[in-house]
Amino acid sequence: MSARSPLDVVRDHYAASARGDLAAMMAEVSPQVRWTEMAGFPCAGTWVGPQAVIDNVFAVLGRDWDGYRFELERLVDAGDSIVGVGTYHGRFRATGKPMHARVAHVWQLQDGKVIAFEQFTDTLLVHKAMTPA
Repeated sequence: MSARSPLDVVRDHYAASARGDLAAMMAEVSPQVRWTEMAGFPCAGTWVGPQAVIDNVFAVLGRDWDGYRFELERLVDAGDSIVGVGTYHGRFRATGKPMHARVAHVWQLQDGKVIAFEQFTDTLLVHKAMTPA
């Protein structure tokens, strides 16, 4: 068992994300992680394994959005499940339109590793930023 709590692991993931440190973001992610981006989101699907998450989520967001970030508002500690609540921000490169959408992330941890992640967000707001005028 890790001496670090699930809350510590998720808090550190978000801190690494804010720094743009992809290696630190993925450091405590299980090799078998199931990472689900909500239907209707640009990276929709369930990605298995850290490299699939990097390739199909973080690389896509970095390629298609300027200033894409998640602003953490609060963490809800439910033991091995952690919920992160906040707001996505960014500007879609193809349209130049900004996006601000509320989001909740549900994390599941086991033995100090992230084994599952699920995103819930207002995909209509994201879609509007991606749609040409």
